[in-house]
Amino acid sequence: MELTKLKISFQNIHTFSAVIGVQDRHLEVLNGLFETTIFTKGEAVFVQTEDLETIAQIESTLDVLMRLVDASIHINERDVIYVAKMIQERSKETVLDHYLARSEITKTVSGKPIFAKTINQKQYIDLIERNDLVFAIGPAGTGKTYVAVVHAVSQLKKGRIKKIILSRPAVEAGENLGFLPGDLKEKIDPYLRPLYDALYEVLGRKQVDELIEKNIIEIAPLAYMRGRTLEDAYVILDEAQNTTQGQMKLFLTRMGFHSKMIVTGDLTQIDLPKNAVSGLIHATKLLEHVPGIGVIRFERVDVIRHPLIQKILERYDHEYH
Repeated sequence: MELTKLKISFQNIHTFSAVIGVQDRHLEVLNGLFETTIFTKGEAVFVQTEDLETIAQIESTLDVLMRLVDASIHINERDVIYVAKMIQERSKETVLDHYLARSEITKTVSGKPIFAKTINQKQYIDLIERNDLVFAIGPAGTGKTYVAVVHAVSQLKKGRIKKIILSRPAVEAGENLGFLPGDLKEKIDPYLRPLYDALYEVLGRKQVDELIEKNIIEIAPLAYMRGRTLEDAYVILDEAQNTTQGQMKLFLTRMGFHSKMIVTGDLTQIDLPKNAVSGLIHATKLLEHVPGIGVIRFERVDVIRHPLIQKILERYDHEYH
């Protein structure tokens, strides 16, 4: 197959190295995404294809990555994947605008800034800022839960809320917690691990444990919400696709003044009995156009994980549709 030299010129060796990645790792990622072979000779980049559309997309991807590096934005494999996917789905200008205009949500415990990684994540944060109740729906890996937890911590740090409450339905994937060993905390902790991981990244394990001890961060099964009114709180219900209509109504009617409620779920992973309607599906249909309530639907393009996950999702979608 013929080789094509790409029409791209790097400003300097630093930009070249940052775009190509350590040991050409970013090129390997692009090879997987575009199903071709991209390699360098000196600072020239070649691709083993004659397909003009593929060549144009690769050139545009590298050009955007180069501009981001020149704007002092650190890029990693996630960025390479997202930029390439956005080039295919939208345009260079759209993805450039996203990166150049993004704002910091908060910092990790080590001081590293956390930004919205995708355009939909930025829209998600904007929806949360404008609404007291937000439904976030989409596949795993889109950051629905992570962004909500990180934003909750940022609001706690700023003194805008007094408490963070994290909850999930108690039963998932056909496993009843009553059959698991240990006390309540030991039973539910495995199901809440993604929430803990996000908290630890932003606050550190020691501070998270202290805030849980002080009841400033509360992690509880959905059933424990009955009879409560949650004021001055940031409340996140994760895995909400596994709530019944009654459970969802129970949760939503706990909202108090000066509170935010975020409901996240993946409608492709409903583990309820076949005759049960998901409370998440019912609630979004019922409430989507109510003022003060926001709904965002994440897409496959927002899945920023290993490139193979995209291909796995595509095969499963094809199998079941």
